[in-house]
Amino acid sequence: MTLEDISIGSKATVTALRLEGAERRRLLDLGLAIGTVVEAVKRSPLGDPVAYRIRGALIALRKEQAQKIEVTPC
Repeated sequence: MTLEDISIGSKATVTALRLEGAERRRLLDLGLAIGTVVEAVKRSPLGDPVAYRIRGALIALRKEQAQKIEVTPC
């Protein structure tokens, strides 16, 4: 299951990051690491991006990024 698959209002725990380079470093710097609990908060009117609560901060991720983050539901 990927981060893109969780519904708004649901929480999941990150199990793997399939990102590389600067994109991976940026998400790690924002606190998105293995074991982090993420909550899907709001979807934009056009469906992309989606706002996620990560360690108390709201971060918008595009569909392409969310598909590369593996999670398990909480």
